[in-house]
Amino acid sequence: MSNHDDVHETPSTTPNLKTELARQLQELVPEAIADGKVDIVKLKELLGDDAGSDTERFGLFWPGKKAALRAAQEPTTATLRPDRGNSKDWDTTQNVFIEGDNLEVLKVLQKHYHGKIKMIYIDPPYNTGKDFVYPDNYKEGLETYLEWTRQVNEKGKKVSTNSESEGRYHSNWLNMMYPRLRLAHDLLSNEGVIFISIDDHEYDNLKKLCDIVFGEVNYLNTFVWVSNLKGRQISASGAAGTKEYILCYAHRGDEVDEFRASSAHLKALMPTVYKGFNYTAQSDDRGRYVLKNELHNTNSAFNEVTRPNLVFDIYYNPMTAEVKTAPVSDEHIYGEFVKIAPKRNNNGINRYHAFRWSARKVESESYNLAFIESSSGWKVYTKVRDVDSAVVKDIVMDISTNEGSADIEKLGLDPKWFDYPKPVNLVNLLVEAATDEDSIVLDFFAGSGTTAHAVMKCNAEDAGARRFILVQLPEPLAEGHEARSAGHSSISDVAVARIHAAATSIEKQRAGRIDEDGLADHGVRVYKLSDTNFSKWRVLSDVELDALEQHFLDLRDSSVLNASADALLAEVLLKLGYSLTEKVAAEEIDGLPIQSVGNGLLLAYLDERTKPTLEQLRAVVDVGPGKFIILEDAFHGDDELKTNLAQLCKSKGIELWTA
Repeated sequence: MSNHDDVHETPSTTPNLKTELARQLQELVPEAIADGKVDIVKLKELLGDDAGSDTERFGLFWPGKKAALRAAQEPTTATLRPDRGNSKDWDTTQNVFIEGDNLEVLKVLQKHYHGKIKMIYIDPPYNTGKDFVYPDNYKEGLETYLEWTRQVNEKGKKVSTNSESEGRYHSNWLNMMYPRLRLAHDLLSNEGVIFISIDDHEYDNLKKLCDIVFGEVNYLNTFVWVSNLKGRQISASGAAGTKEYILCYAHRGDEVDEFRASSAHLKALMPTVYKGFNYTAQSDDRGRYVLKNELHNTNSAFNEVTRPNLVFDIYYNPMTAEVKTAPVSDEHIYGEFVKIAPKRNNNGINRYHAFRWSARKVESESYNLAFIESSSGWKVYTKVRDVDSAVVKDIVMDISTNEGSADIEKLGLDPKWFDYPKPVNLVNLLVEAATDEDSIVLDFFAGSGTTAHAVMKCNAEDAGARRFILVQLPEPLAEGHEARSAGHSSISDVAVARIHAAATSIEKQRAGRIDEDGLADHGVRVYKLSDTNFSKWRVLSDVELDALEQHFLDLRDSSVLNASADALLAEVLLKLGYSLTEKVAAEEIDGLPIQSVGNGLLLAYLDERTKPTLEQLRAVVDVGPGKFIILEDAFHGDDELKTNLAQLCKSKGIELWTA
């Protein structure tokens, strides 16, 4: 048999995060790897005093924590199947809605979206003693979800509860949240932030959990949302509750800019929260700005011990405006530069104050710094470009819970379809404060779809091109639910209906306004979580013997289970690291039906039933794609044909992939 070293195999599962972590450790500390395994003793030895004690350590521990972590690390064969019928503007939109268990979906998203999400907002179950609808069998993952959805379809019932009488009431909730937050962390960009709505029931546990997942140093804020000034009696004693919380963490806190908002309707909505600048605007070659804070942090709690990456020397050349950084030193390294050292505190502890920016940011964004010489020496100030905006405060008022239902009613939908929808203005504020005009926003507890509505509204206000990805479990609506009369059977159904209604409403509001680039995106691609379309991949590592025998019998007939070309291509693209919104076109080349991705950068032949000829494959290769994907079964066991195709692709510099 020929050697196919030039043929790449599409991975059958999502990345193995445990293996990936070990690989990163090998790059960072190769001496801690022995015989292909991590030497924990050696690693602790290398860390020295930075390694924690086995016997005395602070942390949050609960029953099931290790199993929950394994749930996040376990690879999945799951895929996402296109649902064109419920989509809008499939060929042009960059927005995505996914129906499925968010634990599995977050794994599926890792390949392409790792480190690409600028903002995550989630409104998870508040753990008030009601039903949980998230499958919690950590061993089986996708299989549990598929079994659960079959139960829902057949009997319309939920599968797990979490009443306050449960012995593991808090543990159950933490076990549900922990793996999902771990995967969410990996999706955030360096400048990315996550906002999590929560009430008093789990606030303290959630705060500790986020400290574990995101790191205490990356805690930014706890927003207090005064959602009900009338108050609600939470228990039989004590004061009436008026508030909820929104916890905010960053992937890397030193990379996150100040939260600001500039929309007139948001500032007018909350005049007690927002306060504009009283400073005089100036200009440079990048436009208008005002000088805000000094770069050094006046809080002595931020120092070389608590924020070592924010303590360094800054060097500034007054003649050329060049900026450099260097580790703190008594030496003056750059002769023609002014040295600006971090300030010492005056509280009796001999430590440096940290700067508010990292050294990398100081060098890469020095144009947003102003270096001013004063009688006491050189000072560094930050420039704020958006002179008409205001700093977002961590208390949000004048947005009531009732506004969420009012938002639904304005769309022409029945507010009774939705349970406690979050107000659009609340999420709109967070989106505006934490994103850029082309950011990706993720919400994996989509609920009523408020986040999608807020993103589209924000884009309409500033002509932005933000994109959203929403994930929602197909939680069944109760019998007699108002939305069932409109043909909806699950929360994901009504969320999609709300997204379509919000898009229509915004389009009407924009009617007559000039859309300069004509690219306003009010569409959405809908996908549904499913098991792999390839039977050769549908097998668990601990599968029973009789099931394994049946698996091999299945392989005799086909490696593909009657899946559409759309579904096959979507899965292959996902597992090769492409996005969920790639531009795809159907073409015919020398009689072969070909899927073209990204204007021909990738071509795919996904018909296992018809064996192509070498001449037909030569015609495909002559088109000159960067990658060519073909189903393994399309060769019909002809190893010579596969070898010849591999040589053709190699001669043209084309990557050949099989699935």
